[in-house]
Amino acid sequence: MNPILQVKELTKIYGDFKATDGISFEIAKNTSTALIGPNGSGKTTTLAMLAGLVEPSRGVIKFHNSASTDIRSIIGFLPQYPKFFPWLSAFEFVEMAALLSGLETKKASIEAKKTLGFVGLDGELKKKVGTFSGGMKQRLGLAQAIVHKPKLLLLDEPVSALDPVGRRQIMNLLKELQQETTILYSTHILNDAEEMTDQLLFLREGRLVEQGSLDDVRNRYAEPKIIIEFEESQEMQRFLQVSPWNTSVQGLIVSIDVRLNDVEMSSILMKLSNEKFQVRKVERQTASLEEIFMQVAVIK
Repeated sequence: MNPILQVKELTKIYGDFKATDGISFEIAKNTSTALIGPNGSGKTTTLAMLAGLVEPSRGVIKFHNSASTDIRSIIGFLPQYPKFFPWLSAFEFVEMAALLSGLETKKASIEAKKTLGFVGLDGELKKKVGTFSGGMKQRLGLAQAIVHKPKLLLLDEPVSALDPVGRRQIMNLLKELQQETTILYSTHILNDAEEMTDQLLFLREGRLVEQGSLDDVRNRYAEPKIIIEFEESQEMQRFLQVSPWNTSVQGLIVSIDVRLNDVEMSSILMKLSNEKFQVRKVERQTASLEEIFMQVAVIK
C-alpha cells in the first residue's frame, strides 16, 4: 500500500463528550474511501480535523509524498453545508479559493475558468452566487475544492442535499476525479458507497468499528448460504426429495446453510449436474451494504 494519508489514534473531546475516540486508518494514493456511520458517529468531526478546521485532542495526522507544510495546497475540502459570499460571481469565488490555496494570480484565473467548465458552470462565470440553485451551489463548492488540484479531496456528504438528477451528475464528476486524485468522503447514501469505493470505514459512537474493501466486508458479514432458484416447482420438489442437506424454501428458491450442512459449492453443483436439475441460477448469498451497516454501525 502506498498511503497518502495515515491517521493514528485520532481523538476529539468536547468536555465530557468524545466526538471521536482513537480512530486509526490509512488511505492509499488514487483511491476512494467512504466514511460511513449514523448521525453523530463522528464523520464530520473526523473530516474537519483532517481539513485542519478542528484541532485534535490527541492523535497523529500524517500526509505523505508532499514537500509542502501548508495543508491548503495538499487537500481540497467540501463541507456538508458550504457557505458562499452571495455578492461574488462564480468565477470570483473559485478564483479566490485558488489564490488562498497558493496558486499565483495568472494560474488561479486560468484554473478557475477550467474548473468551472469541468463542473458544468462554464455558462455561469459572471452570475452572482446568491442567485444559484442548490445544485449549482454544490457544483460551485466542488469547484472550489478541486481548483488547485489537491492530492487529497475531503467531501462531507457531497450529494445528500441534491435531487436524483443532481446526485447522479455529481457522482459522475467524482468518478472522473477519482482517476487523478484521492477521495475521502462521508455518506449515508449506501448505494453511492457501493458504486464508488475502494475502502469502507464504519464509524459508531466516534470509534472505527469496521474497515476494508467492499468485497472483504461483505465476505465477513455475508450469511453462509447457497441459493438455488429452480425453473419450476416440480424440479424444486424433486430436488428436495433427494437432497441430503437441510434446506429452507421460499417460492422457487431453496437455501442451503453452508455451516449447518458442512458443504461446498462444488458438491451442490455436482449434485445438480449429475441429476440434471433445471435451475435458473445458483449463487452464494451476499449481504447488502445496508444489512452490513445495520449490523456494524447501528446501535441496537
